[in-house]
Amino acid sequence: MVKILIVGPHPDDQELGMGGTIAKLTSQGHDVLLLDVTSGEPTPFGSPEVRANESAAAAEILGVKRTTINLPNRFVEHTIPARHAVAAVIREHQAEIIFAPYFEDAHPDHVATSRIVEDARFDAKITTIDIAGEPIYPKWLFYYYATHLRIIPNPSFLIDTTGFAEQKRASIVAYESQFILPEKNRPIVGWVEAQDKYFGGRLRTETAEPFYSREPIGLDGISGLL
Repeated sequence: MVKILIVGPHPDDQELGMGGTIAKLTSQGHDVLLLDVTSGEPTPFGSPEVRANESAAAAEILGVKRTTINLPNRFVEHTIPARHAVAAVIREHQAEIIFAPYFEDAHPDHVATSRIVEDARFDAKITTIDIAGEPIYPKWLFYYYATHLRIIPNPSFLIDTTGFAEQKRASIVAYESQFILPEKNRPIVGWVEAQDKYFGGRLRTETAEPFYSREPIGLDGISGLL
């Protein structure tokens, strides 16, 4: 069992970027925690209460726990207090692996969140700063794709999510205020599904999700390769 922390700028980013992988990890018995940096509000069809209910429903669908540090939506900044708030969650969860948004993005909250997480990973191991919890340095930091840029992902690796597509879809449409009520956002679900099928095709599986790593990934053999 591995302790895994998945950080999203807003509720729904984790589900969009790696909902299938989240469902797969929990099915394998790993201890997965979702951290929302903001509440995601305000939005045209949402409210803090609505988004809280939706994010709780999505977490239940995926079988994970969820928490937030409640930074202001659309005003997320890379600051020392923000870094230390995330570092405290890392320590509390004793996260061994962290997933964060891909660092190139049109949305300032996504860019800032990635920077915060990168530095919080370092801060979490420092014994001379006042952060609650037992120091830990997560071994791995990976990036998932939930971007506001029309980029084509160039991933370091793919995770086979065959069998978890319906669970991912259900976790996304749990955000009715974001993907059902706004007519212009309804196609997003289909776009995400199309991408997952495309990457699944690269592995000759039904679906897969892309991830990026800045650090080399070590293998102890070839048995895990598809």
